[in-house]
Amino acid sequence: MHKAARSSRKKFTIITGVQRLNLNEGIAAAIGHTPLIRLERLFTGSRFQVFAKLEGMNPGGSAKDRSALHMLREAIRRGDIRDGSTVIESSSGNLAISLAQLCRYLGLRFICVVDPRTTETHKAIIRCYGGEIDLVSQPDAATGEFLPARINRVKGLLQAIPNAYWTNQYGNLDNARAHQQMTMKEIAEQLGPVDYLFCGVSSCGTIRGCADYIRDNQGSTKVVAVDSQGSILFGGKSGPRRFPGLGAAILPGLHEADLADEVIQVSDEECVWGCRELVRQEAILAGASSGGVVAAIRRLSGSIPDGAVCAAILADRGERYLDTIYNDEWVRRELDAYPNQWERGEGL
Repeated sequence: MHKAARSSRKKFTIITGVQRLNLNEGIAAAIGHTPLIRLERLFTGSRFQVFAKLEGMNPGGSAKDRSALHMLREAIRRGDIRDGSTVIESSSGNLAISLAQLCRYLGLRFICVVDPRTTETHKAIIRCYGGEIDLVSQPDAATGEFLPARINRVKGLLQAIPNAYWTNQYGNLDNARAHQQMTMKEIAEQLGPVDYLFCGVSSCGTIRGCADYIRDNQGSTKVVAVDSQGSILFGGKSGPRRFPGLGAAILPGLHEADLADEVIQVSDEECVWGCRELVRQEAILAGASSGGVVAAIRRLSGSIPDGAVCAAILADRGERYLDTIYNDEWVRRELDAYPNQWERGEGL
């Protein structure tokens, strides 16, 4: 018995802080290489082809897994994040889930600053990973928007908590580089030459990285930014937006005026319609921005040339929107829309 006990003890390895801060294995190794499938039924009869990049297949459920992985990995490499660091971010939900998952794996404390638009489901998932929720309940007094208030709260936490690090998705080039080195590179490898790329915009990390890849590789892909009505990202007028993850009230640091060749602003109702069409015709349960992307493709369908190959980034899963997008009562109450009419081919 004593020999067995001694033998068993020899199998254990002491994990140091340096060894633990490793994002090249475990759950982190499952991020990326998501499926790319043709949306044959949704665009039946179209002269062009549409292929969907299913980012909801990432382990954290969204394209933000890529951003979180690259921002954390590079911060660790630089020494900005060490054993015992606290990671802080302002997020509407998806990036917070991705960071919470990876910080749990790394054994790091994570605090997410959110506002009332973040869904209860998003918050519950963040807490399951051990993330802490810091809710900003009042908008910024000067602008009436929540994002500036969230960022001010992040800055306050950075001053109050020793060894704290802000990933800063809005201005961190590592956010964009994740999509330059992974997302668009994968699309090019999976699909070959792409004529159109449809991409939802918010922090501008995904579209900035994809556009940089296209520029660096002398691609001729036409980049279509799918923005939300009520967003100011590409010259729109600020207004209410019901869904997180699409549009923005202020220009993030990653924004550039020439990121997109064309901009399509979609309504909340179009996002819901697009999401429900994805389920009805393709059995894909996706989030709000994905519905917006589908609506934008439909909007441009008359001008897309014959034989064109289109790639559409479907950013996240739809389970997080069961109480809103996929709830008939909520849709009728909040949007004055009637999904049963859409299914009959009426309305949108």
